[in-house]
Amino acid sequence: MRRDFSLLCDREFDLLVCGGGIYGAWTAYDAALRGLKVAVVEQGDWASATSSASSKLIHGGLRYLETYDFRLVRKALAERQMLLEAAPHRVWPLRFGVPVYDDSRIGTLRLKAGLALYDFLAGNSGAAMSHHHYSRENFSGRFPFLNTKGLKGGFTYADAQTDDARLVLEIIDGAISHGAVCVNYCRMESLIEKKGQAVGAIVQDRLGNTEQKVSARQIVNTTGYWMVEESGTRCRLTKGVHLVLPACGVNEALLLTAKSDGRVFFIIPWYGRTLIGTTDTDYTGDLNNVTVETEDIAYLLAEANHYLNTGWNANDVIGSYAGLRALKYSDAASPSAASRDWELEIAKNGVHYSVGGKLTSAREDSAVIVNSVCKRLGINVPCPTNGKPFPWKPVTALEAQAQQLGIDKECASWLIRRHGKRAEEILHSIADDPKLAYRIVPDLPFTYADLLFCAREEMVVHLDDLLRRRIPLLILSRLDDSTLRRIVCRVAPVMGWDAATSEREITACRAIGATE
Repeated sequence: MRRDFSLLCDREFDLLVCGGGIYGAWTAYDAALRGLKVAVVEQGDWASATSSASSKLIHGGLRYLETYDFRLVRKALAERQMLLEAAPHRVWPLRFGVPVYDDSRIGTLRLKAGLALYDFLAGNSGAAMSHHHYSRENFSGRFPFLNTKGLKGGFTYADAQTDDARLVLEIIDGAISHGAVCVNYCRMESLIEKKGQAVGAIVQDRLGNTEQKVSARQIVNTTGYWMVEESGTRCRLTKGVHLVLPACGVNEALLLTAKSDGRVFFIIPWYGRTLIGTTDTDYTGDLNNVTVETEDIAYLLAEANHYLNTGWNANDVIGSYAGLRALKYSDAASPSAASRDWELEIAKNGVHYSVGGKLTSAREDSAVIVNSVCKRLGINVPCPTNGKPFPWKPVTALEAQAQQLGIDKECASWLIRRHGKRAEEILHSIADDPKLAYRIVPDLPFTYADLLFCAREEMVVHLDDLLRRRIPLLILSRLDDSTLRRIVCRVAPVMGWDAATSEREITACRAIGATE
């Protein structure tokens, strides 16, 4: 992956996609596979907003059964199964526990009925994805950190997990490999219209501070909450916050109900840490400065501590992040009651706007976008992405080769999940220099070989691109100054950074991440 702003110049595209999150990535990939000349511009880094601030789940949305949104659940579950098969390196099964207490809002019989319906809506997904009931003793044995006072038993059911930022990156790379021009740190400044129809845009290279006219027969806006300012589309903005805490010692997640307001939240294992989230509150603040507030942390810790015997407090928080969702407009009293479904709006000037949606179902929704674009272009090519193997899907087993090179089992597993077939190239670098198999941080499964590959091959511009989205060290570890400088010392030659640039990047990362 190489960033090249000049590729946008002196060309006419069939489609210009504005926004490099999950919807922009899938739209570009789908359109490029259908033979369209595609350009994608993203004002920041790939997945730098909502698409890297999710719960890292590919799931049907069990809680939506309460609102009888069966169509949304069925759609998401079908996508979940397809992604598990098409991208086993990118999307993997994750079991969830649901405890039942004496005072639980939903009792055993009602929960069993809901999980049975969830399995039914998932179709033929196999016994491994079905729900199971456990006695009090057996359930607490699976989750030994769980508070057992009033515990009656519990269930487990299956969904799936991913690394959201790397999911976006792989799809962007797939678009590039099929001819799309994809440029990060490139902002759409204004639309160009002719006879009332959008025929292109003025885009700004945020690195070179130059502008370029991009001609395009069709334009799609997938910028999420930023599109509100451009289009005037009525959306409901809600903020979601996640906390990163130490590992709980199990590889299964928990779905829990907040005692204070009845909201569903998750406790999820992720990269050897525990992810807790999310909050769901209406947001009217600065779109470019969405932060984790003290009350967000207090809420999540209090709700988690109702159920866990870990006794976590604010000092235990390793990292945190916040993101905004641009939902379809709703006057529901609670943000959690607002629909997570998606819709496509087409403005009078012909620009397509993607509104709402979910990480899980973004591929199918994007196919609808490209269908509309193709219809307007007079092109009749069906969607090619359903069931298509992902661009980095491994074709050979690499685990044994990795361990023969001295990479520990945990690092080897995550290396393949993160890079798929491209992990073979990283293994070759370790064969040449065995020290590249060393971990960057002792208790996290990331090697120096992984770090250098990302810096060299994955369109990294800034240090936080590398340490937040390519390898999420900024939220998984409290990086001290010496560790941060050691990392920069290794990547600066690859990135072409001089001493002054390195210092600027370090300073910016201190402001963003969980640095000490």
